Amino acid sequence: MDWLVIFHLPPYAPEINPQEGIWSLSKRALADFAATDLAHLTRVIKRKLKKIQYRPHLITGCLPPTGLDLHGLIETPDITDST
Repeated sequence: MDWLVIFHLPPYAPEINPQEGIWSLSKRALADFAATDLAHLTRVIKRKLKKIQYRPHLITGCLPPTGLDLHGLIETPDITDST
């Protein structure tokens, strides 16, 4: 399987887990937020995660602290091909 790459990570190692960087960005954005109920909190978190999703530099910025090197493993989509 050329399309699947598996990294074996320890059960708990936040310093090498890229999702910790994403949660850090999310928590920073919610620092002064007070939700009125669980539904409100859910909507706001989803909106913050969506904003991060559309800013790829934020996501790739979470990789260097982990030491993971994904260069050559992820193909960049060819957006010039309209077929």
